[in-house]
Amino acid sequence: MGAPANVVRLHPVGIEFEVEENETVLNAAFRQGISLPHGCKEGQCSACKCVLTQGEVELKKYSTFALNEMERDQDYILLCRTLAYSDLEVELLNYDEEVLSKSIPVREFVGSITGVSALTHDIRRLEIVLDQPLKFWAGQYVDITLPGAETITRSFSMANSPSETKALAFIIKKYPNGRFSSKLDGELVTGTEVSIKGPYGTCFRRENRNGAMILIGGGSGMSPLWSILHDHIGSGENRPVYFFYGARTRNDLFYLDEFEEIAANNPEFTFIPVLSHASDDNAWAGEKGFVHEAVSAHLRRSPPGEDVDVYACGPSPMIEALTPVLQINGIDSDRIFFDKFTPANT
Repeated sequence: MGAPANVVRLHPVGIEFEVEENETVLNAAFRQGISLPHGCKEGQCSACKCVLTQGEVELKKYSTFALNEMERDQDYILLCRTLAYSDLEVELLNYDEEVLSKSIPVREFVGSITGVSALTHDIRRLEIVLDQPLKFWAGQYVDITLPGAETITRSFSMANSPSETKALAFIIKKYPNGRFSSKLDGELVTGTEVSIKGPYGTCFRRENRNGAMILIGGGSGMSPLWSILHDHIGSGENRPVYFFYGARTRNDLFYLDEFEEIAANNPEFTFIPVLSHASDDNAWAGEKGFVHEAVSAHLRRSPPGEDVDVYACGPSPMIEALTPVLQINGIDSDRIFFDKFTPANT
C-alpha cells in the first residue's frame, strides 16, 4: 500500500481535500473538482502562488520569475509544483468564489481527429470527437497528448460552444519548429487517436452580468473568445459586445463572413479587427496599429462605466501591453479575465 493521503486546508475559503503521494496540490484539487487559480500549470506564470502557513512540502522545478528566492524564503509556494509531505495549511492570495462554485472535475478522455483545415497560412482549425461528453465553461481549455513514443502534450482552448460536449474544435497557430503544431499539416490525419485531459482555465464567461463585454484577442486567442461569444449569443443575454482582434495583415484575418453575419443578427455586437502591418495597405480602412492601442482609443472615446467585463486571450506581449491600458481606463480588476498563452518548455 502507498503512503496515506495528506489533507490540504485552504484559507480563507475553508476548503479541504486530499493529496496523494507524488501528486501536486493543484492536480489533486483538479481531480476532486476544485478549481483553484492557475495558468500554465508548469511553474512558469505565478497564477497559483500561495502562502504555506503550516506543513512540509517539496517544490518541483519552477521558474524564479514565477517564484523568486525571497518569496520562497517567506514560505510562498506554487501549487502546481508543490508535493505534500504532511497535512498542509495554505493561504490563498487570489481566489474567485464564482470559479470555486463552478468547478468541474478534471477527467481524461479519448479523442479521435475528424478534421484539420486551414484558416490562414499559419492558423489551423482542429476538430476532435470524444468518446464521452466533456462538460466545460466557454473559454476553458484542455491538454491534448499526441500518440507515439515521444510524449507531446499541449494546452488548447475550445473554440466551440459548451453545448457541444463531444465534438470539440480548436483554433491553433502553427510555429515553424512547433513539435505539436508542425504535425497539423499531414501527420494528424482523420482517425488519429489523441488523449484529452481537462477542463482547465478560469478565463470563462461569467453569466448574468450587466454592462458591456469586451473581447480582445490575437492569433489563436480567437479560440476561447469564439467559444465565449457563441455561448453569450446562445444565452440570450442582452449587452453590448465589442470584439477586438489583432493581426499583422488582412491575410491573417479569418471568419470575416461569420462576424458579418453575427453583427447582422445582433445589433449590439461590433467586430473591430486591428492590423499592425497595414501602413502600406491603402485599401484597408479599418484600425491600424496594435490591438491594445485600438482598445485604449475606444475606451477613451466611449468610457464603459463600472459594469464591464473584459476577456483577453493571446500571447504574453499582447496581455502585458493591454494590462496598463485597462487599469488606466478604470476597468475593475475583478472583471478582467486573462488567458495568457505561455510558450511550451519543450
